[in-house]
Amino acid sequence: MAKKFDGVIEAVRYTRNGQIGLVRAYERRGFTFSDRVLLDRKALLERIKDGKEFITGQRKEYWASTFDTGKIVRVVTRNGKDILTTFENPTGKDKLEGTPAF
Repeated sequence: MAKKFDGVIEAVRYTRNGQIGLVRAYERRGFTFSDRVLLDRKALLERIKDGKEFITGQRKEYWASTFDTGKIVRVVTRNGKDILTTFENPTGKDKLEGTPAF
């Protein structure tokens, strides 16, 4: 059985300094998922630190709450700074691999 996740990030917007500004995501609401929601970096960090698991991916058209899933989004702390990434060894900037910008 596939592992359940709490949110799917389908697009990202980065700021000039390389941090995530906004993400466009779907959040789990019981057995189904929400419509698209916009989360800023602070809200996304809070959710992940509270134990929610977010992944990258895309909703399958006409398949309701079914997604083509990507990688798990992790929070890595380096030099007292939180980095949101899908990479095992991140650089100093937020980076969600394979997630399109909007």
